[in-house]
Amino acid sequence: MAKNKIDIIFEDNDIVVINKPSGMLTISDRKNNESLKEILSRKYGNIFTVHRLDRDTSGIVLFAKNESSHRFFSMLFEKRKVQKFYTGVVVGDPGIDEGKIEASISEHPFQKGKMIVNKNGKPSLTTFRVLQHFPAYSLIEYNLHTGRTHQIRVHSKNIGHPIACDPLYGEDKPVFLSAIKKNYKLSNNEESERPVLQRLALHSSKLIIEIPSGEIKTFEAPLPKDFSALMIQQAKYKK
Repeated sequence: MAKNKIDIIFEDNDIVVINKPSGMLTISDRKNNESLKEILSRKYGNIFTVHRLDRDTSGIVLFAKNESSHRFFSMLFEKRKVQKFYTGVVVGDPGIDEGKIEASISEHPFQKGKMIVNKNGKPSLTTFRVLQHFPAYSLIEYNLHTGRTHQIRVHSKNIGHPIACDPLYGEDKPVFLSAIKKNYKLSNNEESERPVLQRLALHSSKLIIEIPSGEIKTFEAPLPKDFSALMIQQAKYKK
């Protein structure tokens, strides 16, 4: 995404829905890194944060354009009246087509910013269905029923299939074609292998929510190109 260019999925007088790229903050941090909210503020003036995505998670973020819509949508999120779907690439194949992960989550006792499964933590529920099965990396759609910090990442690790390229809960390394294709060789014009996927493989793909008129709206962000590329390559070289 070019600097200051934003991918608008939908907007009206009350909200603007954005497909956020991986690597961009939703709101500014203490290091003064530019955020999506700052870019939107330059375009719209006052803009109100309704919910957030982690910096490295891509996909749907909704902002309110006025105080009344901010109250309306914030309440829907608070009362869990929003259906939130994510798509993720996980390490390995879960071996089932769908499942439920019900495991309480709390903060890590020693590592700031990290969460763990803990029976004394906050109740957390994620359901999922596997969209594409492959031995190395599978594509999963998650339905987030509770909104704990890093919930999908923690739950995915808990079932033994962490999100790909996850520095906190999995392996902090990119995915290369050589991990999928047997006897992979660099082409003559390549000095080193380029990764197929090199960022946290989690994407906010769909949001189903009521708007002030009472209409139920479904917002969708397409599957990222790097996710698609990895699935295509795996299908190509599958035995």
